Amino acid sequence: MSKKTKLVAAIMIAAASFAVYSGKNYFQEPQSSKSTPTQTPVQVISAQQDLAKLEYEGTQTIEINQNNPTFSKEDLSTANGPWAKYGDLDQLNRATDAEALLNKKLMPTEKRGEISSVTPTGWHNKKINGQYLFNRSHLIGYQLTGENANWKNLITGTRQLNSPEMLRFEMDIKYYLEKSPKNYVRYSVVPVFRGDELLARGVHMMAQSIGSDDIQFNVYIFNVQNGVTLNYADGTSTVGPTSQTSTSETTPLDKEYVDSNGKGLIKGSKSGVYHLPGSKYYDQTTNPRAWFKTIEEAKKAGYRAAK
Repeated sequence: MSKKTKLVAAIMIAAASFAVYSGKNYFQEPQSSKSTPTQTPVQVISAQQDLAKLEYEGTQTIEINQNNPTFSKEDLSTANGPWAKYGDLDQLNRATDAEALLNKKLMPTEKRGEISSVTPTGWHNKKINGQYLFNRSHLIGYQLTGENANWKNLITGTRQLNSPEMLRFEMDIKYYLEKSPKNYVRYSVVPVFRGDELLARGVHMMAQSIGSDDIQFNVYIFNVQNGVTLNYADGTSTVGPTSQTSTSETTPLDKEYVDSNGKGLIKGSKSGVYHLPGSKYYDQTTNPRAWFKTIEEAKKAGYRAAK
């Protein structure tokens, strides 16, 4: 049995084990595999169908295979140096997958370019409480490979999916790669669609640093937004009653926003306002006065939510 076939089977079992909250490791180590850095369309669709069966139950990011990636030894080879490959769009014009062996050499040296020319499937954007519901979400973040308006690397993702959920994994990889030109990370991101739906149900992300476990994860992130009901068939949406409250009111005060080293990601500005990752002014706050792990910490330090 090929490695990719085993991966698909493993994901199916992981979905079932998650549903019953089992702690048993059902995955088996690949016994043989072919060196295939990208998945074929048929294999990608099979994996999507397995993960797409999962229903969101309040936890946006869940671990697959006890958070252990399933790359084979051939997948982790650095013999050909760093690379990044993006699967072709499918018959519905949907992005399919992105695979890479990341290294500092692939990281951008120029300012990020414009990507508004790309209209990914399910793109029905609108503002809710002054913030856009959707982002053009990179499968492989710009900070890792410098990809701008690449249709094969962009999907319609909620603001909540893009940041903080995907961003925190991407930033961990970025920090690791910047430490040394000898650091490599095998990376895989697959958008998960249910049937012919145009809006992804979520993304499956796996990463493994070569020669160490500094970077190691296997997660599925649901494409959801608090207070909003999404129509995954076409990307339209309905605002629920909870979306009329501020982010600080809908988000638990003790929810932690931290990187892999436990450093807080909430920015405290000089004007006494705290900004959560993914919020309207987060990226514009370039020189924060303080950093916090939770909203509760920020409030205790005298900072207030943005209006």
